[in-house]
Amino acid sequence: MTGDELLTSLRRGERILALGIRASRTAEVVRWAKAAGYHTIWIDMEHSTLPVDVVSQMCLCARDIGLMPWVRVPEREYGVINRVLDGGALGIVIARVESAEQAQAAATATRFAPHGQRSQISTLPVVDYARLPAREFNERVNAATALKVLIESRAGVAAADAIAAVDGVDVVALGCNDLSADMGYPGEPTHPAVVAACREVIAATVRHRKVAIVGGMPEGEALDSLRREGATRFVFAGIDSDLFLASLRERAEAARRAP
Repeated sequence: MTGDELLTSLRRGERILALGIRASRTAEVVRWAKAAGYHTIWIDMEHSTLPVDVVSQMCLCARDIGLMPWVRVPEREYGVINRVLDGGALGIVIARVESAEQAQAAATATRFAPHGQRSQISTLPVVDYARLPAREFNERVNAATALKVLIESRAGVAAADAIAAVDGVDVVALGCNDLSADMGYPGEPTHPAVVAACREVIAATVRHRKVAIVGGMPEGEALDSLRREGATRFVFAGIDSDLFLASLRERAEAARRAP
């Protein structure tokens, strides 16, 4: 699955299951995600020590078996974005975007000319290493690549309309853990004020015909209401570190209770 294919599925109202990867260090976890029925992975370089070469192997594995690989980069820097994309990522996630200028810089780094200034390269895995004319190559890779910006602060909410209007931004996502903390309600992603801010961002995103996603909010009425207002059914269905720890605790508790 490529970026444009995933976005099409979301616009159709399809449910997309995403696995976060933060602790794993081999591509086996990607194959487990496929076996479990996930559609996409997102690799968290912001909150992990994952190196680029490991991230690349996971992205390449994901593409080979039909999963869409996203990477949340640790910083909004041209060189970092370029290396992650060249390594096989088909989606870039930019944290804490608070202005149209930041969104535009990310879009410029993510796309080849004429829609950006991504450093030109002769071939990539997404085209099966074919040596294509530059214009055709750029067009195909640009179409397969997606950019998601995260709104995680009051400043981001205030600039949401301008951010969503940026050409090259495909997805505007709400990071409700950080947003709730920034708004003074840490640990309360369903607080009415946080939900109201989410509605404002979703409205701006829909107005500019971009894809809206809500992250960091548990399943329930608050999230259901945001989906009715335009948020897509992109489901963050666990992250490897949390899933592993939960399983360890469950097994340990069962062992303690065993006769």
